[in-house]
Amino acid sequence: MSTTADPLAALGALPGVADSVDSVRKAVDRVYGHRVMRRRSTAVTSEAALRGARGSAALSGADWPLEEVRRRSDFSGVGGDEEARTVGAALRLTAEAGQLLSIWRQSPLRVLARLHLVAAADSGDMVGRPRQGGEPVDEPLVELPLPNAPEVAGRLEGLSGLIIAGGSAPALVTAAVVHGELLALRPFGSYNGLVARTAERIVLVGSGLDPKSICPAEVGHAEQGRAEYLAALEGYVSGTPEGVAAWIAHCGRSVEFGARESTAVCEALQRGAA
Repeated sequence: MSTTADPLAALGALPGVADSVDSVRKAVDRVYGHRVMRRRSTAVTSEAALRGARGSAALSGADWPLEEVRRRSDFSGVGGDEEARTVGAALRLTAEAGQLLSIWRQSPLRVLARLHLVAAADSGDMVGRPRQGGEPVDEPLVELPLPNAPEVAGRLEGLSGLIIAGGSAPALVTAAVVHGELLALRPFGSYNGLVARTAERIVLVGSGLDPKSICPAEVGHAEQGRAEYLAALEGYVSGTPEGVAAWIAHCGRSVEFGARESTAVCEALQRGAA
């Protein structure tokens, strides 16, 4: 990251990032301008939440059909059903995100701890706090080198400071950095991917880019595929300008795909088919 006074804003000046920001803004504006949004925005928000949770769970190894997620009511993971537990965690996080918007800008670390507590849904001593030295991390789908606990603590504090300070960075840039940092660090013992994607959603909604939460980036991340997601993440972790810009562009495309998904929901609602 840049060492300037506003490093997130500096990332917005990387080659191609301004185009991604502009493209995302236009995509979001288009779906917000749909006539259905004037009358049934709550229905669109609810459907976007469900589809976003399904997409996030898919990226964490539980790639269930949307209708299965809609139909099921038991996500306790009884009998060792880890996929059900993952889908349940994604759904809980999506529901919780909207309750944490007002806290995020004042205490992002508190929000992250709460998100992990909600995802894990138990009272173990590793829940709701960053991992300590020697503690394991259950995140098998992300195989990047794992930073040690002191580095995690330092980088989390740095990320928190940037968020609290605010700045002029576009929402897409801030959301992508939050998402990328959390996946790179994997600060918790489990569910880091789900927490990272929920934090991205909180930034996009809380910034005012997507205030009604109808453009689920999780849908776009899943649609682009896990291999492309992880390749883009590797670019971010490399720290090169090209790699970071490619990650931001990937996140931008994900928001655009989420906007496209909700446009389809609007069209279906307009036809009376959903």
